[in-house]
Amino acid sequence: MTEAASHHLIELRVNNVAQLFHTLDPFPFRERDLDKEAEEFIVGWARELSADRAIRIVIHYPESEAQTNAAQELSEAFHRYFSERAGTIEREIKELFRVGRRSLGIGITILIICLVSAHLAGSYLIDIPFRRLAEESFLILGWVANWRPLEIFLYDWLPLARKRDLYHRLSIATVELKTYGSPEPIEKGQA
Repeated sequence: MTEAASHHLIELRVNNVAQLFHTLDPFPFRERDLDKEAEEFIVGWARELSADRAIRIVIHYPESEAQTNAAQELSEAFHRYFSERAGTIEREIKELFRVGRRSLGIGITILIICLVSAHLAGSYLIDIPFRRLAEESFLILGWVANWRPLEIFLYDWLPLARKRDLYHRLSIATVELKTYGSPEPIEKGQA
């Protein structure tokens, strides 16, 4: 298998390396945030790719910028940015599970109280239709109190985990820099 066939390829062409980064970010280049559109483009393409092969990002930029600090630190900046995003999402998952555990503790407590209340309602209420209504109401309330923790542990964390894994794949992606001649002029009316 050739090197090209062993990687999924994402290509970007920019007229200026600075296009890739958030213009209002006050940090030095290596720690800068990617521009929202650049991130969406890269993540959008990466999301479409299967996880069976590594990702290779090729950035085509003007030859005139080859010696700039921005171009020389571009690969490291991409790795750091996507690694930080993966770490942020990992913290979100941990926080979600913390909320889930707390919600589960509350939900189980309410379920126990509701089961005891349903049992007491069944034992002490004389009117059969009202007794049945009270028992069922307590049971339903007890299970509804557990809806959110079950939703967290069964469903909510999965999209976050997939996103974290995608950002991790992007953080270890090979970033290649290729220069081209002078940037193509953008004609009026084109954007």
